[in-house]
Amino acid sequence: MNTLKYLYNHSLALLTDFYQLTMAYSIWKSKKVDYEGTFNLYFRANPFRGGYTIACGLHTAIDYIKNFQFSDEDIAYLATLKGNDDAPLFDQAFLDYLRDLRITCDIDAVPEGTVVFPNQPLIRVSGPLIQCQLLETPLLNIINFQTLIASKASRICQVTSGEPVLEFGLRRAHGIDGATTASRAAYIGGVHATSNVLAGKLYNIPVSGTHAHSWIMTFDSELEAFDEYAKAMPNNCVLLVDTYDTIEGVHNAVAIGKKLRKQGHELTGIRLDSGDLAYLSIQARKILDEGGFPDAAIVASNDLDENIILSLKDQDAKITVWGVGTKLTTAWDQPALGGVYKLAALRAPGGKWQYKIKLSEQREKISNPGIHQIRRFQHNNEFIADAIYDERISDMENPIIVDPMDHTRQKFIHTKATFEDLLKPIFRGNEYVYNTPDIHTTRRYAQEQLAGFHSGIKRFVNPHQYPVGLERKLHQLKTELIFEARRQNVGGH
Repeated sequence: MNTLKYLYNHSLALLTDFYQLTMAYSIWKSKKVDYEGTFNLYFRANPFRGGYTIACGLHTAIDYIKNFQFSDEDIAYLATLKGNDDAPLFDQAFLDYLRDLRITCDIDAVPEGTVVFPNQPLIRVSGPLIQCQLLETPLLNIINFQTLIASKASRICQVTSGEPVLEFGLRRAHGIDGATTASRAAYIGGVHATSNVLAGKLYNIPVSGTHAHSWIMTFDSELEAFDEYAKAMPNNCVLLVDTYDTIEGVHNAVAIGKKLRKQGHELTGIRLDSGDLAYLSIQARKILDEGGFPDAAIVASNDLDENIILSLKDQDAKITVWGVGTKLTTAWDQPALGGVYKLAALRAPGGKWQYKIKLSEQREKISNPGIHQIRRFQHNNEFIADAIYDERISDMENPIIVDPMDHTRQKFIHTKATFEDLLKPIFRGNEYVYNTPDIHTTRRYAQEQLAGFHSGIKRFVNPHQYPVGLERKLHQLKTELIFEARRQNVGGH
């Protein structure tokens, strides 16, 4: 399904920062109009102080690129924009150029669900400079958020040790698109289902839910409310037990469960949404077991995240299904990934690629030049290191990688290591060449990826730093370009 068109039903070409258009206009008017660029989209630090990140959002990005087009309404709006002299900001000829513009870039990306690390390009865009520039903001918008949420979901699912996690964050997510894309990314990150029915329809995600306190309050007694709900939903009966008195609520659930059983159905479970979840779940488990319902699930919600879940498990809580909402879909403890999109190479028509570098007073913000690829090495069924290398100059016969933050840290790759290059072709010119897997395959792939890494990268406290470095020749080139750029632009001081 073309989900962006379904949700918005109009062009999204104006989903960009204004300066992208002013730069595109300046490129169009300059001698650079026929130049090509290569840009890399990457992030500088793993989110949540973690040891890994789950790449996500490529499917949405593909959807956006396939349908990229300035509509007549877009062009009419841009024609109304004026400069400080009250004259039109853009020439009509430029607006006509935009109206006919389609994306013809070569685009490579890591598949969704891939475990990735700082400074690795998640997407590489090569093509006409104006097109590359116009893709910057929407790609960052799409990839940053979904990658963040998939990574948060993965962390949460790590601590439940296979017990189902349900995403309940729709009502507190950041708007309609924030909610639906968060549901999608959370599923790829490992959750089992979502309460968001629209996301279920759009992305073929399993949906799940119980009932609210208002259902109980609609009736004169909790027992009556449970009874009526069980009659309506005998094959999906999870009862919320904390409206009045939680322990009494569990006893009432057992009574209704016995009625269900006589009718050929089973009580699916109960839900706890407040109070001391560890204590209450332990008491509820005893009541359910003694009542003859050892298989009834205990679902817990109430502002959970990976840290609270870990604490509850340390307290021997008997929760078997985890409903996680606000702190997942809003990425509560880190609201943005901080991905960037940087020019790495430029060439004139018919010319050779010139490698580009951005300097900074902060070492981690100095960009990496080159036409990048990521090679992931594996030995004895475990991933051992990633090399960011240049497709034109790197020596990958005897690879040595250099830590970009500390050149004294170098790693020789085991000669018997197997490898895979992670950036896959997505578009070649205006042709879509990638076979997008379905969302369930992508979710399994993310889990398989995580299983291939040392458990240390999954620690919450002081996670192991997985070896990722620049191939030695690329690192040497970067160093030379830094010196050259400082001589040319900083006066040699």
